[in-house]
Amino acid sequence: MTAGQIDAPPVENMRERFVRVTTDLLDQDPRLAVVLADITAEAFEPARRRHPDRVVNLGIREQLLVSVAGGLALAGLRPVAHTFASFLIERAFEQIKLDLVHQGVGAVLVSAGASYDDAAYGRTHQAPGDVALLGTLPGWTVHVPGHPDEAARLLRDAAAADGLVYLRLSLDSNAAALAVEGNAFTVLRSGARGTVIAVGPLADEVLMATQGMDVTVLYAATIRPFDGPTLRATLGTAAVVLIEPYLAGTSVPAVAEALTDIPHRVLGLGVGREELRRYGTRAEHRAAHGLDAASLRARIGGFLAASCPPGGTHGRARSHAA
Repeated sequence: MTAGQIDAPPVENMRERFVRVTTDLLDQDPRLAVVLADITAEAFEPARRRHPDRVVNLGIREQLLVSVAGGLALAGLRPVAHTFASFLIERAFEQIKLDLVHQGVGAVLVSAGASYDDAAYGRTHQAPGDVALLGTLPGWTVHVPGHPDEAARLLRDAAAADGLVYLRLSLDSNAAALAVEGNAFTVLRSGARGTVIAVGPLADEVLMATQGMDVTVLYAATIRPFDGPTLRATLGTAAVVLIEPYLAGTSVPAVAEALTDIPHRVLGLGVGREELRRYGTRAEHRAAHGLDAASLRARIGGFLAASCPPGGTHGRARSHAA
């Protein structure tokens, strides 16, 4: 078992765990309310029958979904709004900006679908830009769990809090949950030739890709706020590879900010900007974006070799996204 892991193989996917945990929370916390836009509504039907005033299905009206969440928050409730990421973040972005952020209220947005979970549904159900889009607004905590157990823990914490939280769920999962402490990164391996940051469900691929490499591997289930202190405290050679399961380079500016006084190089890997027009499967999309273990190993190895040439020195900070 890799250091930091909890031996708990998933028996539910993240979305199924979200339903179960949220149903329990509805029974326990009269402040909690769930707002749906048809997606997952059938699974919440038992909870709706018990709490018809706090489980609301608005149909396929995603902008209204977020606006109602804002209204519930203004009324003193803790709303949890849920649908696919492309509808929740991209389609309803104006409502997020105005009805949540501008109004100064908190909410928990829980998405499904990730970047390309439902690849067979085509571009309408793909949202690799969601985390980057939320990054244009202040005050958001962004969780990207890599296992259903992590999703459950982060959801409970978000429901008990008051701020703005985005919980990004995926069908992809690491084999075991990782021991996550608050919003801090977890150190999975220590090394001297560079640092690799694995976000959410990409941790297993990254661990396979870096097997035998003399690198530090950090794990992030929370990417906002960005844990700059752990990055700085574990930094050896100032070469950082950031691997995110959404738009490549999304968190490169956060790395640059954390290391602003340290000359460094950073490579941002993730989902490419070019649209893949063949539907395919999740695994095919992952490979096409170079996020499988073999592709990652080649890209990480090439970057670190260029960062640390024999007898070389580090130059000024440079950033790349691929």
